[in-house]
Amino acid sequence: MGNKIAALSEDQIEEYQACTFLTRNNILRAERMFRSVSQGALPIVISADCASTFTVPYQALDSLTELKENPFRRRVCEVFSTDGSASLTLNQFLEMFSVFSEHAPREIKAAYAFRVYDFDGDGFIGEDDLLQAVKHLTHDMLTPDEYTTIVAKVLEEADVDCDGQLSQSEFTHVILKSPDFVPNFHIRI
Repeated sequence: MGNKIAALSEDQIEEYQACTFLTRNNILRAERMFRSVSQGALPIVISADCASTFTVPYQALDSLTELKENPFRRRVCEVFSTDGSASLTLNQFLEMFSVFSEHAPREIKAAYAFRVYDFDGDGFIGEDDLLQAVKHLTHDMLTPDEYTTIVAKVLEEADVDCDGQLSQSEFTHVILKSPDFVPNFHIRI
């Protein structure tokens, strides 16, 4: 309508809809959010090349209301950035919102939650990963003994093969039994 220039082409929007769990409105809303944190540096018309190369630094993403209260916000952005810097392209930004959408299957949410908790990226959630996760969740307000107890209890409950760490399948098995997981692994846009 009118003389408004579309930032994304119809083909791009259709492609994002086909490749994500986002609706057209979600995609357009996310693009506006991304544009707002780009501080005017994002071109008016976003080409496919620009969507995959133009990055917004984590410091700007950290200001988003949708991320601000998440104790794992930096780690989430690190997981979705291909270089681990926590800076995101529009494509990565949309992928993040897709995984956190209410329409994403719980198995995909569990796979990404595993990556968020696997702080050292070794493909397992070990004691150090669990310790970091608990510190994020408690805002580092517990005693060392309390942290040790929590980590030991998690491993006792979830480490089926008793190797001192959680594999992705062990993590997924436990996390999908939690009734609070899917509603809490969600960002509304």
